[in-house]
Formats: sequence, C-alpha cells, structure tokens
Amino acid sequence: MNNSESADALSDLASHLRARRKSILAAWREASERDPEVTTASALSRVQFHDRIPEVLDAFERKLSARRRVDKQDLAVEQQESAAAHGLHRWQQGYRLREVLREWHHLQLCLGDEVEQYICAHPDLDPGAAVTARRALAELCGDGVCESADEYARLREAEAAARARDLEVSIAELSELERRRLEVWREAVHDLSGNVGVMNTVAALLSHPQVSDPVRTNVMSMLERSVASLQGMLKDLMDLSRLEAGQEKRKIETFDAAADLAQLCVSLGAVARERRLFLESEGPKTLEVNGDPVKVRRVAQNLLLNALKYTLHGGVKVTWGEDEADPAQRWVLCVQDTGPGVADGRISSLTVALEEATDEAQLTEAKAEQAGDPSANVEPAPLLDSRSSQLPIPTPSGEGIGLSIVKRLCELLDAGLELVTEPGKGTTFRVTFPRRYPDA
Repeated sequence: MNNSESADALSDLASHLRARRKSILAAWREASERDPEVTTASALSRVQFHDRIPEVLDAFERKLSARRRVDKQDLAVEQQESAAAHGLHRWQQGYRLREVLREWHHLQLCLGDEVEQYICAHPDLDPGAAVTARRALAELCGDGVCESADEYARLREAEAAARARDLEVSIAELSELERRRLEVWREAVHDLSGNVGVMNTVAALLSHPQVSDPVRTNVMSMLERSVASLQGMLKDLMDLSRLEAGQEKRKIETFDAAADLAQLCVSLGAVARERRLFLESEGPKTLEVNGDPVKVRRVAQNLLLNALKYTLHGGVKVTWGEDEADPAQRWVLCVQDTGPGVADGRISSLTVALEEATDEAQLTEAKAEQAGDPSANVEPAPLLDSRSSQLPIPTPSGEGIGLSIVKRLCELLDAGLELVTEPGKGTTFRVTFPRRYPDA
C-alpha cells in the first residue's frame, strides 16, 4: 500500500473515531468513576468532566488525517496546549495529581480499545497505517500526561509560593500586633507606677507631724482618688487580659440600644458636672437591635469616660441612630468631645491613632533622657506647700488601656471603629454596630 493509500486509511480511522466520540467519552467516564482512586469525578457534571478532552480528540483526529508534516506539527502543538488547559481545569476542580494521571490512563485504554477494534474489523488495513495510529495514540496520551502534570505542578508551586507570602505577611502582622500590645502594657506599667508614686508621697505626708488638719484632709482625699484610680486601672487590665486571651464571648439578644445609652448618659451626668462640663445626648427614643447589651454599654462607657477625662472645657455629646448608608443592617454610636484632639486631622483607624500616641510619648521620654533628666521615666510626685491646703490633682492616665479595650470589644462585636479629630477642636469616635448577627 502506497503513502496515499496509508493516508486514506488513517483518515478513515479518524472519521471512525469522530463518529464514535460519544461512546468513547461515555466509556472513559464510566471507567474513571469505577476507579476507587478517582473520587472527584462523581461530583462533576458531564460537561465539567469532559472539559478540554473533546478539543484534544479533535486535534488528534485532524493529526491522523493530516498529510503534510507541517500540519501534523501544528496539530501536535494544539494537542499539547489543550492537554495543559485540561490540567489547569482539573486543578481548579479540586483533583489530586494522581486522579489526573489515572484519568489519562483510562482515556488511553478506551481509545486503544477503539483503535484495536477498528484494526481487527479491517484485516486489509496497511500494517504501516496501524503502526502509525498506535504511535499517534501513544504520543497523544504521553503528551497529555506530561502537559497536565506540568501544569498541575506549576500551579501547585504557585500556590505554595502564595501561601509562603501570606505566611510572611501574617507573621509581620502578628509581630506588629505584639509590638502594639507590649506598648499598651508598657504604658499601663508606667501609669501604675505613677499612681503608686503618688500614694507613697501621700503616705509620707500623712506621717509627717507638722501637716495641718486642712492639708491632712486634702491629702486623704487625694489618697482616696489615687486608690480609686489604681483600682480602676487594675480592673481595666484584667478586662484587657480576658479579651486578649479570648475568654470573652458575645451573648447576642434583642435590646433597646437607645434606652441603654440614654440611661448611661444620665448616670455619668454627675461626672460631667463635677468637671464642669456639659454632657448631651441625642438619638431616637427607641432603637431595637440585636447584640450584646453589656459589651455595647462597655464600649460606650469607656469612650464617654475617656472623653470626659481629657476634656477641660466645653463638654461631650453622645449620639446614636441607624446607619444612613445601610439602616436595615447597621446602627451607629458617636461620642464627640471638645477636648484638645489628636495632632492629626485625618480619619484613621483607632489602631493607627494609638500607635501615633505611643510614638509621641516615646519621643517625649527620649528627649527627656537626652537632656540628662534622671526622672524622665518616673511620674513626678506632687509638691506640697505646708501653708496651703490645695493639692494638685494627679494627671489622668491609662488612656491606652481603655481604648485598647474598646478596640478589642469592637472586634468581638464585628463593629467598625473610626475617629475624626482636629487639633484644638476635639475628637469624635464613631462605632458602627451590626443590627443582626448570624448567631442570634
């Protein structure tokens, strides 16, 4: 049989395979589903399972029919590209590499059976054409296995590299979080040392025999304030420790946020009046939401006490209501003061604000140390004039702890926390709470 007759025989074989395409694919899928090592195939639809294999078979059949060498080479490249695309899709469908290789094995057997049956049914077929057909089939499945495996390996390496990058980012974020946590605790220790220093000074004054009764009375009052402040800071530290340890859990229920916040403002009115500040509240009379009422109150109370503590003139305004952007899903609490503000006029997250405040405190301490001040890291004790009954009030401290508690509580409640600040014009904390929780 001459070359022309052999080419005609291969073209007839290609036509036969094209006509038997549906049966070949059905046999391939059936064999794959029977294979206990190919478990993903059963979850795919027929179209998903076939994927790029029809394109691979198209290229194979055209390659059998091609008469020019250049056409055969182009079709071989097309066949490899379709096999690589099949490997990509199998990766995306969740296949393991062994499953991909087992599928190619079953496809080779199904195609091989079909080719052998055709050869047996045509005893006059040129032996050279049969050899060419078997060789083309071996090349098809060999290329398919290699290209699919290469694409699969490339994607796995890319995923591993992406995971490594994600891990590096996570480690960096964890390190930064740990640094900030240590700064908060460092600040807390500094504040506690200051309170203890005040108490030591007061104790020494009380034991002095020349202290007059009016001064002694003021000293006792100062001692009571220092003890109360110390107790409050220790409680805050315990709360922060529980939050950081994950021991606090949210308890979701339906409650009236407006009633709770209005009551909180009334209860803290005495604190505002004592500091000669106004305390205003504004919002709807009722605001029914889902959430943890105890933790929402703790957020509001910490922000409100912090605002009252650091506001010297004017006062504080508390507002609440539905979120205008999404009233059905979220509600908003705002605490606005007329205090000194933060030395930064932009809107930022609370984490950034705390970091900047800490950096500013460290810079101040560093300057004091460079100036040769040995007491730069020690809270100064109050000076006492024995002729006067007026004692200095200790500077408020512990702001970082309270705001860290607010941040942790907001994370626990899936709430957003922002601040708007302008030097000399006060600060507004804005907390956005969900109105519904999936675990409610």
